[in-house]
Amino acid sequence: MTAKRALITGVTGQDGAYLAALLLKEGYEVFGLARRSSSSDVNLSRLDWLGITSDVRIVDGNLLDLSGMIRTLREVKPDEIYNLAAQSFVKSSWQQPLLTGQVTGLGVVNLLEAIRLESPNARFYQASSSEMYGLIQESVQTETTPFYPRSPYAVAKLYGHWITVNYRESYGLHASSGILFNHESPLRGIEFVTRKVTHCIAKIKLGLAQELRLGNIDAKRDWGHSKDYVRAMWLMVQQDIADDYVIATGRTTTVRDMCKIAFEHANLEMDRYLVIDPDLFRPAEVDVLLGSPAKATAAFGWTPTISLEEMIVEMVDADLKRLSNLKSL
Repeated sequence: MTAKRALITGVTGQDGAYLAALLLKEGYEVFGLARRSSSSDVNLSRLDWLGITSDVRIVDGNLLDLSGMIRTLREVKPDEIYNLAAQSFVKSSWQQPLLTGQVTGLGVVNLLEAIRLESPNARFYQASSSEMYGLIQESVQTETTPFYPRSPYAVAKLYGHWITVNYRESYGLHASSGILFNHESPLRGIEFVTRKVTHCIAKIKLGLAQELRLGNIDAKRDWGHSKDYVRAMWLMVQQDIADDYVIATGRTTTVRDMCKIAFEHANLEMDRYLVIDPDLFRPAEVDVLLGSPAKATAAFGWTPTISLEEMIVEMVDADLKRLSNLKSL
């Protein structure tokens, strides 16, 4: 039996790496789209961390290049395509709104158009975001909750979400969107708040820093683990009928309480090291996010398996290990 082929855009990111590992375990041939530049090679550190670098076939490409995407699909002939590529840092989207719109928004329609022309039978997954809910219209967000994006990133994600729905309904593509709430891991970028917290706490523990500077620590988020969330991506693509699903834990926690978990695990006093910096507040804040995964649970049995506490402990320990290794060099 011929192995299925999967193409993952954003394969070098947190979710791309964990998804690649999952698909390899399921017996897929995995291809990863990566954008190269003349100044640097592709960063494969997350794939290295998971020990799968040699098993993923890296393909040069860029979501903004339609002809290149068509050629990639023609060469790879994927059965499944997972679009995880984006300018995904919310703060940067205010400094780079046009780039964010092009990559995170228009990049999706480039890929969908390439699929329509070259691989119409392939199954497609679009990474939508809970940031699309923004100024929440319902206390618990579901697939039918109205969207109210509060950042250029969220607006771009909303375009990517709706164009996926449009191509599904207009052309009959098997195209699903996962509206994923915040999900983290030791592979999270250091610019994101959870990893910023665990990395800085590890530095404090090792005597390499004296403080942790944050903005709005009263913002509430529904946090899960990337491993759980990429499993949901794969499961929704396996469904006979494409659809959109919220993937969340159903539990919301303040940034303050998330920090407490990390500080306590490192046996440090939070009040001694935490500094609130007004310059780190967003221009337009998303105060609360809380999702219901009931539809995904009913459709394909998905539930989270890793708690917030377990995840933060794992992240602190991983950052302590990384920094200890650097310190010993």
